[in-house]
Amino acid sequence: MRHRRCIVINMRSALALIMIFIFSGIRQSQTAGGNLMETETKLEGQSKNVTNNNDAIPLTIKSINDTNVSCPGGPESECSTLPFPCIRCNYNYSCHYGRDINVTCTALDHVQCQGNRTFVQQMNCRYCYQTELWQQSCALRGNCNSVNGYFYRTNCTVHSDVFCLGNRSFTRNIKCNWTQGYRWSTALIISITLGGFGADRFYLGHWQEGIGKLFSFGGLGVWTIIDVILISLHYLGPADGSLYI
Repeated sequence: MRHRRCIVINMRSALALIMIFIFSGIRQSQTAGGNLMETETKLEGQSKNVTNNNDAIPLTIKSINDTNVSCPGGPESECSTLPFPCIRCNYNYSCHYGRDINVTCTALDHVQCQGNRTFVQQMNCRYCYQTELWQQSCALRGNCNSVNGYFYRTNCTVHSDVFCLGNRSFTRNIKCNWTQGYRWSTALIISITLGGFGADRFYLGHWQEGIGKLFSFGGLGVWTIIDVILISLHYLGPADGSLYI
């Protein structure tokens, strides 16, 4: 008589692996929560320093006599190479948008530099909020929905070497683009091997679906196949809205 071989599933090992994924997901969620609180605190502090004045007036720094302003290059540098806030410029707000114009700038009284303290700089006629994103320094944040391409409002400041009209600090919408460290390859491998026990859902932070998938044995295989397809197509991502790495 032929002896049939039976495949025995070690439930203890499977449950142990699932518990590891659960605790790993909890640890990542706590880390994400701490990063969110820290980012929000920075944004609140920066929002207090950003003015909402949109009046068309020549740009000046808060205190012209502030001797604490540090300028690169030291006293040996040329005055015409100084960036903001070491100089003060007189802008022509009646210029045509997109055209190159010349503006007259003057080094501040307390700044030491070589050459003429009054010089001419060339700039493109546009407001500071119309500059390119690479010309700005913005306060980035996480824990927003990157999968659906959402935008969030944050504070930005134009780089010191960029000439533009209006306020140099402003708010703008930036596309959400961040990651918490979830790997697409890891999620796909877990879904293929342990997807029947909901380990892929636990790994991505979908706790309720993971519990349902665990006790239904992957929806008798149907749910498992669907999740493998969704993860392979990048349609199913982390629950916190971050992107895969």
